[in-house]
Amino acid sequence: MLIDQFIESLISEKGYSLHTCRAYKNDLEAFAGFVASDGKSDQNGHKCRLDEMDALAIRRYLVYLHRRNKKSSIARKLSTIRSFFRFLERNHIDCGHPTDGILTPKQGHAIPVYLPVDDMFRLLDSIDTGTLLGKRNRAIFETMYSGGMRVSELAGLNIMNVDLDKGTARVFGKGSKERIIPLGRSAINAVRTYRKRLANKTGIGMAVDGPLFLNNRNQRLTTRSIDRVLKKIAADCGLTIPVSPHALRHTFATHMLDAGADLRIVQELLGHKSLSTTQRYTHVSIDRLMATYDKAHPRK
Repeated sequence: MLIDQFIESLISEKGYSLHTCRAYKNDLEAFAGFVASDGKSDQNGHKCRLDEMDALAIRRYLVYLHRRNKKSSIARKLSTIRSFFRFLERNHIDCGHPTDGILTPKQGHAIPVYLPVDDMFRLLDSIDTGTLLGKRNRAIFETMYSGGMRVSELAGLNIMNVDLDKGTARVFGKGSKERIIPLGRSAINAVRTYRKRLANKTGIGMAVDGPLFLNNRNQRLTTRSIDRVLKKIAADCGLTIPVSPHALRHTFATHMLDAGADLRIVQELLGHKSLSTTQRYTHVSIDRLMATYDKAHPRK
């Protein structure tokens, strides 16, 4: 099946994660389902296949999507379809370039959700560290905020990926791209405290490699569990801003830029391929920019 061949190429050639490949496959299967139910057949009465699509069929699909999807979702689905037809072309399957001339829907630039410094500190300080799980949770979110890592990167951390003496962590981002990020003293101390308590209670130390953060069955924490724990902590401390692991990543970037960090350094820390992705966070630094301008410009 062409879709399966395409997904295999994403894994083997581009190193995409299983989560990303699953999203691509879901998008293409939804498109294939629409094609099958669209009622369009060739002159012999056979249903058109994906590699026989024309631009009109894809436009009909976009009209269908507009009734029930946000522009960002439509843009993502169209990007998946484009990638699929480029794959067919590279593999010498003549599909007639059906996506040529189809424009991506214009999207508004959503302001990333982030926590002010006081709220971020309140969130971290509200975590009860009297128990092993409390120490673990404090270590998780101190580490996430300290390094601005994705939740998948944090969940994938192993003991060997972290050098607490040097204050660094080696993470694997999108496309399995590796980068080194610094960890602050608060995160380092929180991780040490958690792992010491874990070793005393379970005998699981740092000498043998394994997941850095464990669930109550001493297995690797999932991203879903981390999200659920964070939402409970945020609710318990009375935060009204919607808090997710990705919001902590936004918070890290925003606070770094507000404190004067170079945009390209923040791009490197976040693992963004494009600088324009990092620039989404600069909107919250406009007050600092204006203050610098007023102070520095000779003709105010």
